[in-house]
Amino acid sequence: MTAPHYLTATEMAHLVRTRQVSAVELLQAHLDRIEQVNPQVNAIVTLVAEQALDAAKAADAAGTGTGEATGPLHGVPVAHKDLVDTKGIRTTYGSPIYADHVPDKDDVIVERLRSAGAILVGKTNTPEFGTGSHTVNEVFGATRNPYDLSRSAGGSSGGAAAALASGMVPLADGSDMGGSLRNPASFCNVVGLRPTPGRVPALSDQAAWYTLSVQGPMARTVDDLTLMMSVISGFDARSPYSITEGFTPDERDVAGLRVAWSPDLGGLPVDPETAAVTATAPGVFERLGARVEQVELDLSDADDAFRVYRAWYYALAFGELDGLGANAAWNVEQGRKLTGADLARAERLRSGLYHRMAAFFDTYDVLIAPVSQVPPFPVEHPYVSEINGVRLPDYLAWMRSAYWISVLHAPAASVPAGFTPSGLPVGVQIIGRPFADATVLRVARAFERATEHGLRRPPL
Repeated sequence: MTAPHYLTATEMAHLVRTRQVSAVELLQAHLDRIEQVNPQVNAIVTLVAEQALDAAKAADAAGTGTGEATGPLHGVPVAHKDLVDTKGIRTTYGSPIYADHVPDKDDVIVERLRSAGAILVGKTNTPEFGTGSHTVNEVFGATRNPYDLSRSAGGSSGGAAAALASGMVPLADGSDMGGSLRNPASFCNVVGLRPTPGRVPALSDQAAWYTLSVQGPMARTVDDLTLMMSVISGFDARSPYSITEGFTPDERDVAGLRVAWSPDLGGLPVDPETAAVTATAPGVFERLGARVEQVELDLSDADDAFRVYRAWYYALAFGELDGLGANAAWNVEQGRKLTGADLARAERLRSGLYHRMAAFFDTYDVLIAPVSQVPPFPVEHPYVSEINGVRLPDYLAWMRSAYWISVLHAPAASVPAGFTPSGLPVGVQIIGRPFADATVLRVARAFERATEHGLRRPPL
């Protein structure tokens, strides 16, 4: 039988709603699991066990036992990334500058999950201000990969992915500017969706129009991703580009779908073990009845556009802070060097990419590609400096396969695709046209069910 902490969120919600298990019992199973494995993994960095137990007791008191409940996630445990504000709960942003910071309000994603009945158990680790795809910071240290504790869990939502993979929570939120949600999902054998910007409203007093960074759901199954998306998506007038149309799941199969396959997104270096795993994905879709075609792409304009937009944002958001770590400080310095001409060039490049990819998606329904160019790397390494013999110029370059996609304003999911010979997880990236989040999840679900790689649990 499946251990309670490895049930899906959908199953957990059903069991609590029908009173086959209490919210308190379900929470206690997760608290026990956190006590067992978190000291090894370091995924949850602030635990609010007593507050969670109070919420679970209130959830049990509110349940009617007639199939009705206060929300679709009634009694389901959830953890929030330590970049997300949680009222009355320490939120450090992974930075010593905010080591004792306690927000006085909830982020919108916290509001929505709480309103849906979810039980907040704690905060998940992240690098300082989400900077980089390796989860380590001076406040809490490194998060380790549950499949191999000597390896990185990815980042910047590495705490969320590791907590999901090891059964500490069934749902977690992540954020994604350059792969911060997709990369850890790939490294930890879980699923994650970078939604179309605006699908999950983002609130900001400084950069309200910034669309490169999004929040999204992370889980162990695509059905749970879809359930979480139904809760966290939807219009909010406080976000100027919030999408007004509702999110409607697409339950159809993928027979006849037009699938483009790119093994390297136009010449990026890819580790041979990663390449071998992701190369199995086209055959899966062919067996499912999709029409698969390998394509040649040129997304190289995305590199300059991403770096300019990212640097501009860092200078805006963090330029006035003293005591930043090396990675965040480097990004701020890059932003201070920008000129109006740089921003104009980035806007032209991004606009051109958007229109070229719109034409591409007139021919294809989805694009599949590697999520990350490498499998999980040693946890003591700050970043990947070389791939398949190619030296990389800086700490960002190893994640081009993810951050090039960020520039496209497109939804993209990471789904388990298999394992290297040494047992390290590798994910495949499923990318759709802008606003086609439901199609991406439809394709991800079909791939997940056909392969069942996500059912393989870590040895903890």
